[in-house]
Amino acid sequence: MTGRAIGRRQILAGAGVAALAAPNLARAQATPIRIGEINSYTAQPAFLQPYRNAWILAQEQVNAAGGINGRPIETIFRDDAGKPEDAVRLAGELVNAERVSLLAGGFLSNIGLALADFANQNRRLFVASEPLTDALVWSRGNRYTFRLRASTYMQSAMLVEEAAKLPAKRWATVAPNYEYGQSAVRWFKELLTRAKPGVEFVAEQFPALGRIDAGATVQALAAANPEAIFNVTFGADLTNFVRQGSTRGLFERRRVVSLLTGEPEYLDPLGDEAPEGWIVTGYPWEQIDTPSHTPFREAYRKRWNDYPRLGSVVGYDTVMAIAALLKKTPSTETEAMVDAMAGLQFNSVFGPIEFRAIDHQSTMGAFVGRTVLKNGKGAMADWRYADGKDYLPSDDVVRTLRPQA
Repeated sequence: MTGRAIGRRQILAGAGVAALAAPNLARAQATPIRIGEINSYTAQPAFLQPYRNAWILAQEQVNAAGGINGRPIETIFRDDAGKPEDAVRLAGELVNAERVSLLAGGFLSNIGLALADFANQNRRLFVASEPLTDALVWSRGNRYTFRLRASTYMQSAMLVEEAAKLPAKRWATVAPNYEYGQSAVRWFKELLTRAKPGVEFVAEQFPALGRIDAGATVQALAAANPEAIFNVTFGADLTNFVRQGSTRGLFERRRVVSLLTGEPEYLDPLGDEAPEGWIVTGYPWEQIDTPSHTPFREAYRKRWNDYPRLGSVVGYDTVMAIAALLKKTPSTETEAMVDAMAGLQFNSVFGPIEFRAIDHQSTMGAFVGRTVLKNGKGAMADWRYADGKDYLPSDDVVRTLRPQA
């Protein structure tokens, strides 16, 4: 990252107001529309540094184009340090002291659920950027919470399409032991069993998030002698798992299906140790040349002298979704904004998407492909874009999953 990027010190010391309005708008007397953004910046910097950079880029673009009917948008950032209790406390401060019009953000699923509960209890709109747990929009979904990113159910369904083609019948799973990991494993097992009757799950490993004992985990998986592995680890846990698994031969003659591993946030740190042939969801940023993605990629590179990560897409599109919402309704009153979010459509970095009215889940998709080594680092090959609307359950099924639907 260059000196223009926001560094760790700036995140810790400057997690306050980031007005970022264009100079001509800052001089105007129009009252800014304030967004309260809460995220685990110091706990998950690999994803959230690019996320925040792209958030800033999107906000600058919206304000340079005149803002929302002449009103600039302004973001007040807060760092929850990966703690749900801190996220809820900060949400209260943003709503009561900073007088924000809505809340946004969230990375870890347990924090996303805590913020969703806060939004519901306090009747405040919460646009969840990243938390992947399905409970956010289904079993614990509420009127005030909407989610942008493709969920664990959606991405698991995308991967099951490919996993069902493999000859493997004996499967093992490894996932971080919290809401996201548990949800991903649950859906992968259920959907694969439905798609390919006769598969058997012979081992499960649920290491603590950020504290994986990779050697012991690999040893336990190998002892079960699976033919294939479903991996849900990410970040440093993924790096340790890959290194130990490669050293101990876990991946030899075994297929691996892996959630998120194709995202550059997690693939790049592996360098030439990146595994080959894994079936993954991810983001082949340098290979996507579409009318919606190319301008974003080039604007991001120009602004930050760096390439985008998947976090960049999520941060950018969260701002653009909020801007589309504010242009749709002239009011920043919560109930009016919530009504406008239901069924909201906008053109994302990946193309047109919609926030479904029935469950508040967006139809953003994901890229599915396989990992390869290219120029000494991991990349995605043979990828395709899986449109999120094709991997969501029907309205009738959602009504059984979300009681208030």
